[in-house]
Amino acid sequence: MATFQNLTVDQVKAKIDSGESFRLIDVREPGEHAVAHIEGAELLPLSRANDWIGDLTDDSELVIFCHHGGRSAQVASFLAARRGFTRVANMVGGIDEWSQRIDPTIARY
Repeated sequence: MATFQNLTVDQVKAKIDSGESFRLIDVREPGEHAVAHIEGAELLPLSRANDWIGDLTDDSELVIFCHHGGRSAQVASFLAARRGFTRVANMVGGIDEWSQRIDPTIARY
């Protein structure tokens, strides 16, 4: 069974800083995104996954996050196990940990 990778917020920040090419996907809801978001991340709400999940491709690495990492792990697991994606990762700790460790200007909720 295909699996996904777990990345820490520090690992994701290092990927951004080094200029690696990947898609950073936020699966939280629009209201959550309005409170706190990571610059450059794409908002694809989990509640509307049926609208966008079929459009994702495996041609670039996908790093998925949510508030703490639970919803994003579900999406990463689905993409790896059901769609056969090989370059998909879950950002453990989500935006909450990002705001604590990487960018304290991002609001916590």
